Amino acid sequence: MRKKFICIWICICLAILAGCSYPADTNHKEAGAGTGSDGKPSAEISSVTTKKPEGETLAEASPEPVIVEEDWSEYFDGRNGAAVLYHASGARYRIYNKKLAMTRRSPCSTFKIISSLIALETGLIDSDHSTRRWSGEKFWNESWNHDIDFREAFRTSCVWYYREVINEIGKEQMQKQLDALQYGNCDISDWKGKRNKNNSNRALTGFWIESSLKISPKEQAEVMERIFGDGSVYSRETQKELRRVMLAKRNKKTDLSIYGKTGMGVKQGSVVDAWFTGFAEMDGDRICFSVYLGRTKDRMVSSDVAKKIAIEMVSDYFEK
Repeated sequence: MRKKFICIWICICLAILAGCSYPADTNHKEAGAGTGSDGKPSAEISSVTTKKPEGETLAEASPEPVIVEEDWSEYFDGRNGAAVLYHASGARYRIYNKKLAMTRRSPCSTFKIISSLIALETGLIDSDHSTRRWSGEKFWNESWNHDIDFREAFRTSCVWYYREVINEIGKEQMQKQLDALQYGNCDISDWKGKRNKNNSNRALTGFWIESSLKISPKEQAEVMERIFGDGSVYSRETQKELRRVMLAKRNKKTDLSIYGKTGMGVKQGSVVDAWFTGFAEMDGDRICFSVYLGRTKDRMVSSDVAKKIAIEMVSDYFEK
């Protein structure tokens, strides 16, 4: 009897110990559970909700972009056009004429921002030693008919200067940089600009002038943020030099600075694309913008008009 009693007692103790092997947590998993043969977490383990430690905040997902359509027709005075103001920190777009704002067109001379960016960043242009010799060929724009440096070439939008720069950048580097910037359709296939029937002088044509490369106003604003925004991968020196040549207006009273570049494309003697694209800053706040004008009957269309509209619109945004 004594031996029988001892055996019963041992069995009871073993049962109790077995019941205490794991804590009473129904979510408990054995070490190694939820791991596949490749060592990666399985669907089961990854689906478990992580609890926040007290006093700690988990990173929140980036907000979805908000697009607000605006009636800015008074700025355009009957012209066919579109405008985008992009406030990246708040993931907000304010857009006029959304369909046109999403339509890709030739960037024309706004592309000088991009070719300048690449040339500065790669060391192809040293802004203090950047003079290029004039070939002696007489161009329609008298301000191009002499030796010219980078800053003057940007200001006067000298095509022959930038044609040389782009040739030196080369196709491979250009394609790589445009892909990284997600610049419109990234199409540089018409490198020499032969599709541009408005001008047969190869010193004054290229893929960015009424040719293969196209970008929408919305994409233009987004590219400006990639260059000048908080997440920019480009050097401070490059951004500083671009700001210097792009400065279009500075209001010392309000500390508003507007930066940008014009662009204009012509077909058969008529302006078909006109731009002013850039960014603006005031009191630590920044927006990127693009104003586009298309061919309009009975209305003057030019890059200067696009610039005027953009400056007025951006000034109203910050100062009203």
